[in-house]
Amino acid sequence: MLFLLPVLTYALGFAVDTVSPVMGKGISRELAVERVAQIRRVRYDLSLDVTSRDSATGHVTVRFDWSGHGDVVLDFRGRSLGPVGVGGRTLEPSGWNGDHLRIPANRLTTRDNRIDLDFGSAIAPAGASIIRFHDATDGADYLYTLLVPADANALFPCFDQPDLKARVTLTLVTPLGWTALANGALLGTDSTARGARFRFVQSEPLSTYLIAFAAGPWSRVARVIAGRQIEMYVRASRAREVETDSLLETNARAVAWLERYFARPYPFGKFAFLLAPAFPFGGMEHPGAIFYNEESFIYRERPTLTQRLGREGTIYHEVAHQWFGDLVTMRWFDDLWLKEGFATYMAAKMQDALDPSSRAWKTFYLRNKPAAYAVDASEGTTPVWQQLTNLDQAKSNYGAIVYNKAPSVLKQLNYLVGEPAFRAGLRSYLSAHAYANATWRDLLAAIGRAAHRPLDAWGREYILRPGMPVFEQRWPAPDSALTLVQRPARSLSGPAPWTARIQVLFGRDSGEGVRVPVTLRAGKTRVPIPPGKPPAYIFANGEDYGYGIVTLDPRSAAWVEDHVGSVRDDFERAMLWGALWDLVRQSRLPPVRYAAVAMREISHERDEQLVSSIATRLIRTTDAYLSPATRDSLLPEIERILVAGAQDAARPYGIRKSQLDAFIALAGTPDGLTRLDRMLDSGMAAGDPLRPPTRWSIVTSLIAHEFPTAESRLDQEARRDSTTEGRRRAFVAAAARPAADNKAAYFSRYLGDGALNEDWVTASLRPFNALSQESLTLRFLEPALDTLPWIQRNRRIFFLGSWLQAFLDGHTTPEALATVDSFLSGHPELPRDLRQKILQSADELKRTVAIRGRNQER
Repeated sequence: MLFLLPVLTYALGFAVDTVSPVMGKGISRELAVERVAQIRRVRYDLSLDVTSRDSATGHVTVRFDWSGHGDVVLDFRGRSLGPVGVGGRTLEPSGWNGDHLRIPANRLTTRDNRIDLDFGSAIAPAGASIIRFHDATDGADYLYTLLVPADANALFPCFDQPDLKARVTLTLVTPLGWTALANGALLGTDSTARGARFRFVQSEPLSTYLIAFAAGPWSRVARVIAGRQIEMYVRASRAREVETDSLLETNARAVAWLERYFARPYPFGKFAFLLAPAFPFGGMEHPGAIFYNEESFIYRERPTLTQRLGREGTIYHEVAHQWFGDLVTMRWFDDLWLKEGFATYMAAKMQDALDPSSRAWKTFYLRNKPAAYAVDASEGTTPVWQQLTNLDQAKSNYGAIVYNKAPSVLKQLNYLVGEPAFRAGLRSYLSAHAYANATWRDLLAAIGRAAHRPLDAWGREYILRPGMPVFEQRWPAPDSALTLVQRPARSLSGPAPWTARIQVLFGRDSGEGVRVPVTLRAGKTRVPIPPGKPPAYIFANGEDYGYGIVTLDPRSAAWVEDHVGSVRDDFERAMLWGALWDLVRQSRLPPVRYAAVAMREISHERDEQLVSSIATRLIRTTDAYLSPATRDSLLPEIERILVAGAQDAARPYGIRKSQLDAFIALAGTPDGLTRLDRMLDSGMAAGDPLRPPTRWSIVTSLIAHEFPTAESRLDQEARRDSTTEGRRRAFVAAAARPAADNKAAYFSRYLGDGALNEDWVTASLRPFNALSQESLTLRFLEPALDTLPWIQRNRRIFFLGSWLQAFLDGHTTPEALATVDSFLSGHPELPRDLRQKILQSADELKRTVAIRGRNQER
């Protein structure tokens, strides 16, 4: 594409500006600040023709008021740009450099500027602003946009920054027989010589990354629920599989609850959602047109409770965004947490209020705290507010700090100020900044006013400070006081303690306990033992209000190791399991002992989410932390326990399914693999018919272990499941093939095949990096790191993290760690954000090497 640029610019008569910082790659902070001072009342009248397979042609009229100072720069990095009209006159030679277009000040007026541009943009299965999905089931094609965080300028010329909101009027021309949806309501349709034309109502003010449309032969369902019309779109071949009533009602229920909580009506004119195939995110919150990941919303086999709660949580998260993110948007992507952290936290509050039996705060803990702690305790951690000089770097901000730590510290803030002040502050914040932009300081100021207390110090500790505290319990004897010693997990945080309001749990043998509120301000805090019988154990974060790793004292750790299954409260059990896991990762508890506890308890655990969590950690312990000799000696018994659990008809399906999935992941003995192979013929597993997702998991495991029937099973399953999803699963399974030429071919396709959907790549990274194949994949570790700048430029927001985690978690050896260290020391020019991402993901590899080294002889 770069070699075409001089031709295009010459044809337009443009003198290319490549020197000015504002005309450089991406959208710089300098450019964004300059434009906010220049521009007001932005409107886009956008027309797109998507009747061609690989490209869209369009016209946009950009209107705005101007301050009277300086040239104005538009962003555009699409395929082609035609003549530019300013105020009805063709623009004299100016500058489009493939990223930005400069509009000279002498062509502008202070009111009602109009710029007309013809352009072309890409349509492709991956790496484009418009994604094309081909349905192998019926041959239909579908299109949808992906513009996060600064990809709108790859679609059309615009001011692509979040604090220049605009009203958008969209007209879309599609092939005949298609339907379309967008942010605005459908105004009307007619026919043209090219196809069907859809005209949409002008939107409310939107940030450019929230502009969206989808087009194709979608199946549409619309219902009026509690006075509001809710629309759902899904591809035709899967329409019968959708739990339509449930999805429509869950979305409607979320809107109604948030309207009450925020005391503010749904802020956009219409509400519709799309189940998007091969969608690389869980969901995307476009106002009026939410996109959800189809594969997470349509089940090909009986779903577990964990899957259902996950789907419900995703809905609540994306609907919460309509207020936090869409109505009020962060001013710049350094405040990404302001929308993502709040959407996750509000989703948990909503789930808890609408369905108390869901035990939403236990789910919140399991989904957020371990992920947040794993990154925040690494050398690569960042503050919640992440400085950003260019939106090209925004992809690096996506990850556990924004999505998992931010909602976790919001729970601490809510507990600190109390619910009435917290809710009042949110309402004030939304009212003050409706349809506009704000910063984290605006939010804390609103909550602080409602709470009648300043929150500046809290913001410095939890928003601006990198890293996290460790709360170490010191309890030498049953009748002596507890001392909590607070220290930073990493030196980069500085030595000062965090201020934290927590609950210390003093647990009894009976399963009951006493919770004592404690405020921590110093490095050491003495907490008296409550009157009565001495506690059997202590846990310094009851109800999970605090943010920090709790290191159990030896007395409590020993009790939990022996008795964790006897704790009655499932939320408390979940946190105690987490505390044991933290001891393993700190090399304080040998992994073989953790494996013994997991093997003992998994057959008796009565909570489905906890069984899934225990099974996941047992897999990592067995595959990565145990020495090969210990693993080989334990594996037959682990397989036996998991198979027995999967076959136990007295236990709920979700618990059986979690153990079946763990067995498929861990099976490695000849007997275990033979049992897997036979399951494909029996057609039953965990008490249910064996269906494609699980069948494909079995095939993938057989391929990874080169079982004699593996290749024939792969061929059979591909014939059995010829859907698009079946083709994806076959691609994923083949990535596990332990052959050097196969690995080389896949790695080459990951980087060089523009037609390969990003979702397929992401799904195949784990099988490609199977732990049993470390010797094969080690040679790809350095190239995987070397390609990070390319990935940051060309892949979607979550891909970089998934890529790093898959490649680094696929290794356990000092040689792999040395490769990472050598790469970091040998590339001092590596951008800081990418260096931090590597350090975040490499932390698990470093811990794995340390754990294996410490326990090699045990």
